[in-house]
This record gives sequence, structure tokens and C-alpha cells, in this order.
Amino acid sequence: MPHPQNPPFGFSIPPGAEPGERWRAPYACRSSLSRGRLVAEPASATRGEFQRDRDRIIHSTAFRRLKHKTQVFVSHEGDHYRTRLTHTIEVAQIARALARALGLDEDLAEALALAHDLGHTPFGHTGEDALEECMAGFGGFDHNAQTLRIVTRLERRYADFDGLNLSWETLEGLVKHNGPLLDASGRPTARYAKSGIPVAIVEYQRRQDLWLDSYASAEAQAAALADDIAYNAHDIDDGLRAGLFGHAELKSVPFLAELLDEIGQRHPGLERPRLTNELVRRVITRFVEDVIGESQARLTALAPADADAIRRADAPVVAFSARIDAADRDIKGFLYPNMYRHPRIAPIREQAAQVVRDLFARFSRDPAAMPAEWAADCDSLDEHRRTRRIADYIAGMTDWYALDEHRRLFDATPSLR
Repeated sequence: MPHPQNPPFGFSIPPGAEPGERWRAPYACRSSLSRGRLVAEPASATRGEFQRDRDRIIHSTAFRRLKHKTQVFVSHEGDHYRTRLTHTIEVAQIARALARALGLDEDLAEALALAHDLGHTPFGHTGEDALEECMAGFGGFDHNAQTLRIVTRLERRYADFDGLNLSWETLEGLVKHNGPLLDASGRPTARYAKSGIPVAIVEYQRRQDLWLDSYASAEAQAAALADDIAYNAHDIDDGLRAGLFGHAELKSVPFLAELLDEIGQRHPGLERPRLTNELVRRVITRFVEDVIGESQARLTALAPADADAIRRADAPVVAFSARIDAADRDIKGFLYPNMYRHPRIAPIREQAAQVVRDLFARFSRDPAAMPAEWAADCDSLDEHRRTRRIADYIAGMTDWYALDEHRRLFDATPSLR
């Protein structure tokens, strides 16, 4: 495999450059060639367009809320479990590493990583499932679509526009985090085959075409894989920390068994916390190195002349090899029953879901129970728009705030412990 810092198919690092310094491939997105913003703005004298996107995301209210949104466990269980914010930071670090090794725009990859979870509800995927259930008759709920609503409508920080007015490339990458939304014939892809494209995306598409039938940029693909790598690694860490499974159980996954045997041979008798860390860091390293090698091979075969050639490709160019793709599926297959649906977590998940359902039902009956800025003009909205506003309000809550709102409105609120 080529050295991770060496560019593929004949490009070379500029003379005198140190390993790890930036180089830019012809297929990288370029800030100077951005398709622009929905609302035109003067260029910055000191920052490129993707740097500005990254900075706006970091300074957004939605980003700060990630600190108190649960990744898997409720935040009350301990100080050392991942939150949405710590997960996001880990994804951004991995995305930058992949982008640098592949000659991509690091600022765009980082911006996409930092924004990818802005649309998540309180209480992790449990909250999202509950809100999706509540919104079943009103266009549903999808966290990627909610991210788009946040960055194009719900953030109100700037005098000239709603949202963050991010560049086309960043919006495209957020919407296509899981790949194209439409196939070549214009039909929704598998993810949206039953439910259809989320309303928020359809509405925004009328304002600005995000090429829903193509792949996203290589930077977006790198950020999406960084997300997979990060949560595989840290969910193993958090699951071990919580005592939901042990190192012995992890050996049922061949890839993890191989790593644990390697650690055992090199560091026999290693204490449990160090063993966990050695395992997690090896998972990240092996996955990252695999993505770099596999992606360099795909890029060599495709030889894209520019970023649009990657969008028009028949398959992703940033990807796992077949072996690591299988390992990824095996790890997820282990974590689903042993962590996400663990019997010890099930009662807490149901209590959290009930908090969301209770809040939704109460605000649906009495929108005035929401804060004034959310309740304003609700009486003049049709049922679909009023219900969407309620979903926006609940989705933006942190775990703590959702529980506080529940205590304010109901006689009994679960502790989620």
C-alpha cells in the first residue's frame, strides 16, 4: 500500500515538503470554485468558503447543544461516556486525517463532520425513533433532514438570512451523508423507498439543486466513513466501560479477536483499562489505514479529473475494503444486541421515548405550553406546519432540557438511571 501521505496515481509531494504537509489532488473540492451560497455574500479577506462554513457551524446554537445530547447512554450515567459533542469531535479528527492523506480539502471534510449530527434529538436514536413515531402522519422525522432545516432555517444568528447560509458543497455533503437520495430514474433510493424523500429536503431542493441523484464529494464520503469508524470504536469503549460486555465476548467478532490476540502477545497480562484503550486505538488505526489504501486504489482506477467526476462515479471512491467492510458489519452486528438493545438499557430507552411522546402530545394539544418564541402564531398555522414546529422544538432539546420541560408539565418524570 502506498504511504498514507503519498498522493495516488503519479502525483508527488512538492519538493522540500515534510511528510504530513498538505497537498491537494485535482479531484479535491476547492473553495475558490465553490458553487456558492443561497444568499450571495462578499468573500472573506482571511478565510476560504469552507473555513467560513466550519466556523459558522462551531458558533451555532445547535452545535453547543450537542454537549448535552446523548450518543447511546443517557448523560446521567457518568462523565466519561460519549455525548454527541465528543463523538462529533472524534469524527472531525478522523475526517481530517482521511482528507489529508487523500489530498482532499480538510476544511470541508471537517465542516461536514462537525455538522453531521446537528439534527439529532435528545436521548440518542431512542428519541429519534419516538419522534418519528409521533410524526408518522406529518411527513415523518429524519435527522439528516433536520440537520438541513437547522442550517438553512432554524438557526437565527445573521441579519441577512435565516440559517447559516452554508456553501453548496457543505449542504450537499450533509444531505447525502448516506449516499445519493435518488437513483438514475429519479426514484428514491433504498433508504427512502418507502417513506419518500423527507419534506425538508424536497422543500430546500426547490430553492437550490443539491444533485440528489449523484454521490457527494470525496470530502463528504470521507466524513461519512469517519462517522462509522468513530462510533464503532467508541461504542466498544463505552460498552466495556458500562459492563454491558467484556473483552471475552468481543472475541466472537473475528476482527476484534485478532486484535485482542495481538495485544495479548505483545502485552501479556495488561490491565483492563489499558487493554481497552489498546483495542480501541487499533480499531481506529486499522480502519483508517484501510480506507486510505482502498480509496487510493479506487481513485487510481477512476483517475477523476475534478470533484464532479467523483460525483458522477458509479460507486463511492472513499470506502472500506471488502475485508474491513465485513468487519464493520460484524462489529455493528455485535453491538446491536449487546449494547443498543441490551436488557439493562431497554427500560431506560422506553422511559426516554415516553418523555418525547409525552412532550409531543402535550404541545400538540396546547402549543401555548411551549416558550413564547415557539408558540407565537401557532394558531395561524395549518396542522402540518404547527406539528413540524413542535418537532423542531423537541428535536432541538438537550437531554437535560427535555427532562426539565417534562417536569414542568407533568407530575412524574423518570430519572433515566
